Amino acid sequence: MSHKITLKVNGKTVTREVAADRLLVQLLREDLALTGTHVGCDTGQCGACTVHLNGRAVKACTMLALQAEGGEITTIEGLAAPNGEMHPMQAAFKECHGLQCGFCTPGMVMSAVDLVQHHSCSSEHEIRAGLEGNMCRCTGYQNIVRAVQLGAQGMK
Repeated sequence: MSHKITLKVNGKTVTREVAADRLLVQLLREDLALTGTHVGCDTGQCGACTVHLNGRAVKACTMLALQAEGGEITTIEGLAAPNGEMHPMQAAFKECHGLQCGFCTPGMVMSAVDLVQHHSCSSEHEIRAGLEGNMCRCTGYQNIVRAVQLGAQGMK
């Protein structure tokens, strides 16, 4: 059985028929071709699927598309300005080389933006604790922490 849902994705209203068991990450990647939202673990542990729902970071692999009904979703593709200028956090990840293979980067950036917007994150310890739900298998996190610090300055 399918259900009709309407939501706003990256500023555009979207209406789709979805099965009751369709995950939000499937809707974004497969139905809307927003492939910056990655599937890494299917259990919500790695954070590669992180998007913003109504201004808060959520893991799209653990949420049904139906649960997002009426909500506003921002994916990594919607974070940049309409003219293509990178969001300050994206620019900071590039500047500080807070990535290596890039697989975790979209979820890491989305989580970092949420962290800066909603929590104190001035110290390395606070940033590391705030990003605990995101896993990077390549970098060792030091450049990610520096990127979040620089991105936070740019977001002020």
